[in-house]
Amino acid sequence: MTPLDYRAILARDGDMLLVTCPDLPEVTTFGEDEADALLRAVDAIEEALAARIAHREEIPVPTAVRGHPVTLPLLTRMKVELYKAAREDGVRKAELARRLHAHAPQVDRLLDIRHTSQVSQIEAAFHALGRTVAFEVHKET
Repeated sequence: MTPLDYRAILARDGDMLLVTCPDLPEVTTFGEDEADALLRAVDAIEEALAARIAHREEIPVPTAVRGHPVTLPLLTRMKVELYKAAREDGVRKAELARRLHAHAPQVDRLLDIRHTSQVSQIEAAFHALGRTVAFEVHKET
């Protein structure tokens, strides 16, 4: 999977920190301090990605812009990569459901960032697209 570490720009706005994301212009949120702002950035970026998936829009690759890295949860990353793989192959949800021998609502849930899908189901969907999932753990520096 490709990294999905978007960058957040924090700017003081009165007593609050305004959060934006250059790669996802629709992302705007705020926080009381840096930790709060970055926590809210995760939610805002997830919402932006969910909206793009719902509207069948492209998911931009994060650029190497300045700012604070925002690491998305693993399940979110997997769902976004699944969406990107299906889109790349021209496989719509109905076709993916046929390949998985599943109903359309089950595929909808696999692509729903807010739904807690089982990793085995996502892995099966990747397999149906001719892909495998690799997992790595890195020590924080």
